[in-house]
Amino acid sequence: MNSSLLLSITTFAYLVCAIFYLSGVIFRHRPLLIAGGFAGLGTLLIQTAGILLRWKESYDLGYGHAPLSNLYESLVFAAWAIMLIYLIFEYKTKQHAMGVFPSIFSFLAMAYASFSTQIDSKIQPLVPALKSNWLIAHVVACFLGYAAFAVAAGVSVLYLARKASPANPHPKGMLALIPESRQLDEFNYQLILFGFLWLSLGIITGSVWANSAWGSYWSWDPKETWSLITWLIYAALLHSRSVQGWRGRKVAWLSLVGFVCVLFTYFGVNFLLSGLHSYATQ
Repeated sequence: MNSSLLLSITTFAYLVCAIFYLSGVIFRHRPLLIAGGFAGLGTLLIQTAGILLRWKESYDLGYGHAPLSNLYESLVFAAWAIMLIYLIFEYKTKQHAMGVFPSIFSFLAMAYASFSTQIDSKIQPLVPALKSNWLIAHVVACFLGYAAFAVAAGVSVLYLARKASPANPHPKGMLALIPESRQLDEFNYQLILFGFLWLSLGIITGSVWANSAWGSYWSWDPKETWSLITWLIYAALLHSRSVQGWRGRKVAWLSLVGFVCVLFTYFGVNFLLSGLHSYATQ
């Protein structure tokens, strides 16, 4: 068995997980939501094994690096990080109905990594700029931040759906198992704060890495610029909530704007703009 097989299984397992969560919400059937959680945990374990096996395979090929170096590997890690953060979040809150979007995001990331003709899934040697001990710290920090923002975006959508359906919850409403608006708002804030701290750490480690690799802490590379824009949006959100008392819809919409910036930082910069991070399209 190789890593490719395990990661292929992961793709379809995340789809099954998403179906469980979506069915549980639509049919208001809590056992389906619990099944979604178990499916997500099982899939996460399979994916973890696949990532570790791919790491071992890189050493067998003589490359010897963590599987975080190209677009395929980063998508796999993004899916893993989203599901990890969500499952911890679900365990802490005991709320099982918010897994629809995290499981869909994880599935879409794995499906794109697995089936896109633009992405090469082969294990490749590191380009010179990536040969650094900062690789793991920087990538892990950034993607834990991105993953938390992805889960927060899902919570924001649920919050807006809840506010648009004031008659819910009631026994026959599709949103009956979704937490109350006040809870969703608080969950959103907690996830964004968690993601913001990790993104900040990712930017700091990236700056130190950039100085060692390119001789400058900050060069206004497109990815650096858009990372800063993303950071500023979430900083403004947290500031507005703590100082101006923003709650509810404003925070939810700003969370979604921030997540769009995350997506552009990750995908748009790689495919539309050229710069020092262009290796990510490999």
